[in-house]
Amino acid sequence: MDYLMFQLEKEAKMPLYEQLYTEIKEAIINGTIEEGAKLPAKRKLADYLAVSQTTIEFAYSQLVAEGFISSEARKGFFVQNLEELALIKQESYVNVQEEKKEVDYLIDFSPGKIDTDSFPFTVWRKLAKDIISETNKDFLLLGDPQGDYALRQQIASYLYQSRGVKCTPEQIILGSGTEQIMPLIIRLLGKDAIYGVENPGYPLTHHLLVDDQQKSVPISVDAEGVIVSELEKTNATAMYVTPSHQFPTGAVLSASRRSQLLSWAYQKEYRYIIEDDYDSEFRYTGKPIPSLQGIDQNQRVIYLSTFSKSLMPSLRIAYAVLPKPLILQYKQKYSYYAATVPRMDQHLLATFMETGSFAKHLNKMRKIYKRKLEIITKTIMQYEPLVTISGEQAGMHLLLTIQSDKTEEELVLQAKKAGIRVYGVQEYMTGKLAVFTEPKLLLGFGGIKTEELISSITALIKALEITKTP
Repeated sequence: MDYLMFQLEKEAKMPLYEQLYTEIKEAIINGTIEEGAKLPAKRKLADYLAVSQTTIEFAYSQLVAEGFISSEARKGFFVQNLEELALIKQESYVNVQEEKKEVDYLIDFSPGKIDTDSFPFTVWRKLAKDIISETNKDFLLLGDPQGDYALRQQIASYLYQSRGVKCTPEQIILGSGTEQIMPLIIRLLGKDAIYGVENPGYPLTHHLLVDDQQKSVPISVDAEGVIVSELEKTNATAMYVTPSHQFPTGAVLSASRRSQLLSWAYQKEYRYIIEDDYDSEFRYTGKPIPSLQGIDQNQRVIYLSTFSKSLMPSLRIAYAVLPKPLILQYKQKYSYYAATVPRMDQHLLATFMETGSFAKHLNKMRKIYKRKLEIITKTIMQYEPLVTISGEQAGMHLLLTIQSDKTEEELVLQAKKAGIRVYGVQEYMTGKLAVFTEPKLLLGFGGIKTEELISSITALIKALEITKTP
């Protein structure tokens, strides 16, 4: 067996190695890959599927660990005796099917949800109708690889006014989500780049780095954001950060840490900071936090954001502001790329921004999310000090710290049994797990209806078996 034909979805949330592992496992269980069959060599399969060799290695390692295949030195990987897997064949296939079924949660505190009821459908529909016209038939053709200038111009203007980002439209590249933008940045920074990643941090970034065979080192986070002194002890050449509202802790990178981080980048010519400003539009207390890019004096910050929180996740429009040296490299290496965002969507969004509808929508959503936050805070106060809130200064999620003799995993399971989706911070850790004195749960409130917030929080508290303070 020289090849295995599997359809791996690079845009899916599930990592590529996990997709491949699942496909091979199912093929062995249902007999498509027979007992004793030799699996393709890692390098050959990696080339065939157009993925990294690390992806194949991770998938094979998991299959070996579970006994589905065995490794023979200098010979390769072979499917185990199916009689020995008889019990697995009966039980695991059922488990695979069960895993594919989405749990029907009654209450979903996922951080990626937005308030869909408040979307300006009427305005969006009218603009879309105007865009889809024979007068715009040029939009049926491929546009600028970086994205159409009209949208990049609107983004540049918006970023300067709202975030203090200093850039020209020529420095902006568009892509269909962070999943498409980050691999381009990784390629620009070169195969020898070593990435610092926040710990806990955004899991997608870690998966992208693993799939691209890039080295990464976890850097701890505290109440002031990423601990730069830890970064300085590593050989990292790029640092991925969410400074305005750290994911998932909600910490804001302090002024002193910002200076430290920029100073770290300036010490070596090849060092860069990747600033992911994923939900900076929504800040509820104090003055707006300026972007790192806006105070960068030496072109070392790569600014990254999307319209997933401010408009809708399904729009799939992300953008990066590249420092001038990197945008020159991008044009030299990737000018043959076609833009991955449909041109009609680009011009629809550009018009939405140009007419002032985007600013109006953001102002409306800030009020709605701030109101939701106030309701949550008031409700949780009844359960202090057993439950406390942190990371609520901005964004659409916060942290609940629980005083309990149960672990995060146990609390998440209790909530799940009650039909409530919630996440523990440990799920976002890389490498060695941090030792927290108390369990911490991530609570996304964007997708919960305002009128259902009190009952939803109360249901969660009940599921966690927390009693109200006398």
